[in-house]
Amino acid sequence: MSQNWYALHVKPHKERIVFEQLVAEDIEAFYPRLKVTPKNPRARKIRPFFPGYLFVRLDLQESGRNALQWTPGVHGLVRTGDIPAAVPDNLIFELKGRLEQIEEVGGLKFQQLKKGDRVRIVEGLFEGYEAIFDERIRGRDRVQVLLTYLNHRQHPLQLNVDEVQKL
Repeated sequence: MSQNWYALHVKPHKERIVFEQLVAEDIEAFYPRLKVTPKNPRARKIRPFFPGYLFVRLDLQESGRNALQWTPGVHGLVRTGDIPAAVPDNLIFELKGRLEQIEEVGGLKFQQLKKGDRVRIVEGLFEGYEAIFDERIRGRDRVQVLLTYLNHRQHPLQLNVDEVQKL
């Protein structure tokens, strides 16, 4: 029995439903997703990392090359020519680890920012000023930056993460 990971192409916005169907059928599946903070408070707060795709672990000799073809919401396995393309186990492992790292730092907005990075303030009262990223304020989508002005000393300033951009 040789199981491999495969990318599964699903219909738009059906990733969660297909994932739940696969789990209910005892098929090992991986649905990479991230928490996001949308501008519209009614929008989804969890979005797929790869919209339109999931990963499944199957033994195609046992289940057949057209496995999952008739599962509602599924287009089929991603193929190279006529052969389903296997995804290396280490790639899935790395992807899971990377998603954990992104979640630990507070999401995609924070993954690029490190203490000491130069940032530009892109919104608000200090728009256009450059500052130094100091820290993320835990539990919120806010950051503290150090802004140099007036007496040439660094002053801490707390802003929404959307108001700064890494230089």
